[in-house]
Amino acid sequence: MRAMVLREPKQPLVTEERPEPWPGAGQVLLKVKACGVCRTDLHVVDGELPHPKPDVVPGHEVVGVVSAVGKEATRFKVGDRVGVPWLGKTCGRCRYCTSGRENLCDQARFTGYTLDGGYAEYMLADQDFCLSIPDQYTDEQAAPLLCAGLIGYRSLKMAGDARRIGIYGFGAAAHIIAQVARWQGREIYAFVRPGDDGAKQFARGLGAVWAGDSNKRPPVELDAAILFAPVGALVPAALSVVAKGGTVICGGIHLSDIPSFPYRLLWGERVVRSVANLTRADGEEFLKIAPQVPAKTETHQYPLADGNRALNDLRHGNFSGAAVLVP
Repeated sequence: MRAMVLREPKQPLVTEERPEPWPGAGQVLLKVKACGVCRTDLHVVDGELPHPKPDVVPGHEVVGVVSAVGKEATRFKVGDRVGVPWLGKTCGRCRYCTSGRENLCDQARFTGYTLDGGYAEYMLADQDFCLSIPDQYTDEQAAPLLCAGLIGYRSLKMAGDARRIGIYGFGAAAHIIAQVARWQGREIYAFVRPGDDGAKQFARGLGAVWAGDSNKRPPVELDAAILFAPVGALVPAALSVVAKGGTVICGGIHLSDIPSFPYRLLWGERVVRSVANLTRADGEEFLKIAPQVPAKTETHQYPLADGNRALNDLRHGNFSGAAVLVP
């Protein structure tokens, strides 16, 4: 099979021929149909997430068809379509796993980072961490739901009952979760790179009541803000526009350093919190809600061999929505 491999961080991926893997106990072998290109993939490739699996195959927004099952793998049968998200395995025994917080497991393993992912024609996955894909979505449409959608949904849940929500960084996650928030009756205020009029138009087209530069103030105080842009300086910026009692949610796995800021921005029981990974319950809950919205994904298709181009286009903001590799 063909796979795109990270031989060394900060270097382009290399196309490699590998033996087709075979599933072990509790695993399924998937023929990959589509794999989203996520900003977390960029953090892995660019060396911002340390200690990836040697020669890892990136990709954790995977839609595939089961082509073989290992021993004790009974959840799915050959021919079933499933999704593989970022969370690929946990210990199942620690205090986090046994209290509904498996996303915090210290022994967790992650698809496309410490486990081989979906930038390939075939991949292995633990059956217990695969998700059923709603029939309403094509393979390409479903792929971004598996991280951009899931992490966006977990971030939105952390906003509680906030009615006015700011979103910093209007990319793949924002364009999905803005639709869910509007369906729930909330107002979305979009913050984009200064001067990016295309992103403003994109956000307004998805129902944002206001769209402006990330260094501007919205016309009203916000109840919460979600940061998808990995820019630490946006934390104090967001604190300055949320009302007392509001929450600033950092939705990414990587963030540049947060600069010092005056205590008055935090005072008034404002909260800053992070989102760490996801749980299987998040996945099951979100994939039931998405078709009801219905949440639509704007995708840009790339052949598998163009994985480096897709990553570079994401790095430079050359498209709206999400990139998807299709073997």
